[in-house]
Amino acid sequence: MTRPTVLFVCVSNAGKSQMAQALLRAHAGDAIEAHSAGTTPKGTVNAEASASVARAGASMADATSKGIDPGLLRTADRVIILGRDAQIDPVPGMRATIERWDTDEPSTRGIHGQARMDLIRDDITTRVHHLAADLLD
Repeated sequence: MTRPTVLFVCVSNAGKSQMAQALLRAHAGDAIEAHSAGTTPKGTVNAEASASVARAGASMADATSKGIDPGLLRTADRVIILGRDAQIDPVPGMRATIERWDTDEPSTRGIHGQARMDLIRDDITTRVHHLAADLLD
């Protein structure tokens, strides 16, 4: 059996999608192939996001902000957009449907910095655990 492949996408590929990738890797190990990309990659990874996942026992140490690989978009078993802003059009031959995780955005409630990032991380962690359970059943 081949291991399932997940592509997480956000706009900049600097925070939320990178967090989801790192958290899934930490939770599922090699059982699931996790990737992340951005519709408009920023080129850098958010230091607060990296520190937040580290506090949860995951690592974004090897993360790089990158665009969407159309080949990966076609072959992924799950394509998940994090947040409300990123948009992806399906590509010919794509086997996954595009899902959206409307992740928590604490800044709309006046929460910023480390507290904001930890709330986002916790929201994504819950979703990642459900995803892994679904993919590995």
